[in-house]
Amino acid sequence: MSNQEEIATLGGGCFWCLEAVYEQVKGVTSVKSGYTGGLQADPTYEQVCSGSTGHAEVIQVTFAPSIITFRELLQIFFSIHDPTTLNRQGNDIGTQYRSSIFYASEEQQATAESVVAEIEASQVFANPVVTEVSPLEQYYPAGQYHEEYYRRNSSEPYCQLIIDPKVAKFRSQHFDKLKKSSVED
Repeated sequence: MSNQEEIATLGGGCFWCLEAVYEQVKGVTSVKSGYTGGLQADPTYEQVCSGSTGHAEVIQVTFAPSIITFRELLQIFFSIHDPTTLNRQGNDIGTQYRSSIFYASEEQQATAESVVAEIEASQVFANPVVTEVSPLEQYYPAGQYHEEYYRRNSSEPYCQLIIDPKVAKFRSQHFDKLKKSSVED
């Protein structure tokens, strides 16, 4: 990570879904799947999936704020998942799937709280936003198997039924934020 880059840590259900979208965002240099927000050190995927660790499935997005801002990343975030369902995204149920923003600075905290308040005030969602805004304490990488999952497994039923619609929604609502290579795909 260079001095001109920042990291955003976001949880919005399955990290494969978020990764598939953010890999296509202009100004994003890397997306890594992992876990944070719980108590167990160095958890495994199976432990997190059990719901016993307190961790959320998250992605860490390394981005260039001169190209895309943290606020813009959050606007994408809120357009590709349901921030009104507590500990759930679709059929994925449990605290590990909670809507969450883990901030790395006071500036990120202020921005996250502001965006949540703006969304609440706009009443774009019928139900209240339940997105957790918490400090990033310890991040644990999920492991190589989870990296670029969608790209490597796009023909799998989960990818076609769950991830494809999120990617399509992102591409239609945020076309101006697509990397050139993603536009050509």
